[in-house]
Amino acid sequence: MANFNKVLLMGNLTRDPEVRYTPKGTAVAELGIAVNRIYSGENGEKREEVTFVDVTVWGRTAENVGEYLKKGRPVFIEGRLQLDSWEDKTSGQKRNKLKVVADNVQFLGSPRGGAGGASGGEPDEGEEAPRSRPSGGGRSSAPPKNTPPSPPDDDDIPF
Repeated sequence: MANFNKVLLMGNLTRDPEVRYTPKGTAVAELGIAVNRIYSGENGEKREEVTFVDVTVWGRTAENVGEYLKKGRPVFIEGRLQLDSWEDKTSGQKRNKLKVVADNVQFLGSPRGGAGGASGGEPDEGEEAPRSRPSGGGRSSAPPKNTPPSPPDDDDIPF
């Protein structure tokens, strides 16, 4: 039997992304999004249902997410489902959590919360707008090569 694990979500960030680094220096960002569903109830009254989803982003995309996204910003996420299992240290019970591991994150709207395109709209003063990925097969979220890199926070970074 064939297997297929693909998730497409569009929603708003519920909190600012938290970016950390593995011991080998790989960036990992944890974020939460709220996905709304509007439907009509039995009596025709409109109702809204909200689903909260935890998302993990890796690599350069994680760094971009941490730099450009804030709570409330709309995003489109393409990724896969992953089930994490662990034993609760306090109660000893087995715990499970289903989350999304993002392969691609597209920034929607503008940094100030207005409506805009996938490029992120107009940046705040002193901030550069994120670039959207080309509609071709490219998956890189890195800025163009002519953009100078940010100065490293730590002298141990090899570039």
